[in-house]
Parts: sequence; structure tokens; C-alpha cells
Amino acid sequence: MKAIHFCLCLGLLGLIACNDPKPPAEEQATWNTGNPAIDQLTAEIQGNPDNPDLYAARAELFYENEGYDEAIQDLQKALSYDSTRAEYLHLLADVYMDYYRSSKALSIMLDAAKYHPKRIRTLLKLAEFQLILKQHESALATLERIRQLEPMNPEMFYMAGLVMQDLGKTEQAINNFQSAVENDPDLIEAWINLGKLWAQKGEKVAIHFFDNALRVDSTNLIALHEKAYYLSNTLDDLPGALELYRKIITWYPQYEDAYYNSGLLYLDMDSLQQANRQFDLAIQIAPTFTQAYYYRGVTNQLLGKPNLARNDFEQVLRMDPENERAAAELSKMKDER
Repeated sequence: MKAIHFCLCLGLLGLIACNDPKPPAEEQATWNTGNPAIDQLTAEIQGNPDNPDLYAARAELFYENEGYDEAIQDLQKALSYDSTRAEYLHLLADVYMDYYRSSKALSIMLDAAKYHPKRIRTLLKLAEFQLILKQHESALATLERIRQLEPMNPEMFYMAGLVMQDLGKTEQAINNFQSAVENDPDLIEAWINLGKLWAQKGEKVAIHFFDNALRVDSTNLIALHEKAYYLSNTLDDLPGALELYRKIITWYPQYEDAYYNSGLLYLDMDSLQQANRQFDLAIQIAPTFTQAYYYRGVTNQLLGKPNLARNDFEQVLRMDPENERAAAELSKMKDER
């Protein structure tokens, strides 16, 4: 019952779409998208067509709005003025990575590292991409290049910790994350990962690492969520976990998982009305949240509301026809008639 769902849904501004064929890059100066910020940059480009920074700035806005083709065209234009500009290459690699063209993204970062062999930000990003693509040995080799340039770089230790964590080498991951926070006590991601790894080992010391993360940023969503998960699943401190979810809801009212997780905890505490309300709220925010429908169905059953429960289980199956648990509940309800 205490399995906690955690999915950070990061809202984007929406995909820029056009039913007409996309104009070539050189014609974009007169293309109105309806996005004021993009159109303002288009006007500036029209007045200053040889400024690569304007193309890069517009590319970033296109990228933020999932206009990947447009972003690529603008960045290619910007790079035609300076093919080695690190900021342009980094952004272009990000666009390709999010556009599901990871090999192209990695190729761009490899080029960036050739152009800037001593630029720490570039090497860190290259290592990150290598890790994403599961090229662990290559990532470690890139991090070794950073170590030779800056032996105590905290982000280098942090990235090495991620590689070791991905390889299942927990002790080495812990050592690297520990070195990261020793060199930068405000590196919140390293504190969070230390907390998670010690929590997986069942060690109570994990709470101190989550607290250190929250010392850096008391409103950090991931730190709050991981601490709540630890309190509920490891320490069985359900009231403490609920209090953290209340804080999350205060700061992130559209974060549906906080309502859903609160509902699970109330269900464990046999507080059925409160649980039902939390699942309601999760569904209002995320109407396709199948697990919230399922558990609302469970609470409706326990509250003696079989018709509402049946509706919830049927809704689960409409969205997920292979959901065995919802099908089993409906089958039991038919047998009990």
C-alpha cells in the first residue's frame, strides 16, 4: 500500500505548430508565430540580421516551446558565424537530445569538447550525455580529464557518483557524492542522492542528508518528496510524511503526486474520507492519473459506495485496458452481486 508514485511533471509552454510548410531559415525573419517574445526577436533579427546572438536567443525560445526544427535552424544560422561557440553548441545538443536524436546530440558535444578541451562546463556536459547513453567508461574518461584540470571540482565528483550509481556500485557512488558536498556544501543534488542511497541501505543517517538538502533549499520539491518517502516507508512516520506533503502542496499546488501520496498514507491510517479527498484532488489536476482512479475506487468500496467504486475501476480500464487490478476488482464486485 505504501508504494509511492513519483513523477515530476514539468509543464512546458506548448508546441508551436503550423499547418503550412515551415519556411527556410533565411525567410524566418518575417515569420510571425503569435508568441510575443519570439516575434519580438524576429523583429530584432530583421533589423540586425548578422547578429548570431539573436538567432541563438530565438532558438532558446523555440526550444522552450518544443519548436525543435525551428530551434535547430536558428542555431545552425548562429553557428555559421562562429562554429566553435560553446553556448550555441550546448544548446544545439540539448535540442537534439530532447528531440530524440541522442547520437547527434552526443556528436555535437564531442565536437564541443574538441574545440574547448579545458572548458569544465563543456566536459561536464559531455560526461552527462555519455552517462545518459550508458557510455560509462567514456563518461569516466571525460571526468578524469576534468580531474586533471580541477582535482577538487565538486560537480566532477557528483557526476562520478551518478555514473557509479548507474553501475550499481553503491559504496563508490556514496564516496563520490560525499566528496562533492565536502567541496560544495550547497550542492543539493549530491545531498539528495546521499540520502537516497543511505535510505536504500536502511540506515537512519539518511534523514540527515535530506535535512542538509533542505538546509540549502527548504522548498526543494525533490528533497521534500524523498524525505517524505523515507519517513513513510523506512521510519513508518506517516504523520511526519503527511506534514511534508502538505508543505509540497502549499508550494507546488499543481503537483498531483503530493495529493496521491497523501491519499495512500491516509488509506494506511484508515482515514478513508481524507484519502478519498486526496485522490479526488489528484484526479482534478491530472485527469488521466489511472492509479489515483484505482485507489479512489478502493476507498469508495471501503466507504460503502459500490457504484462510485465501479465507475472508478471502469475508468481505469478505459485508460489502461490491461490493468489487472482494476479488472479483478470489477470481477469481484460482479461475483458479490
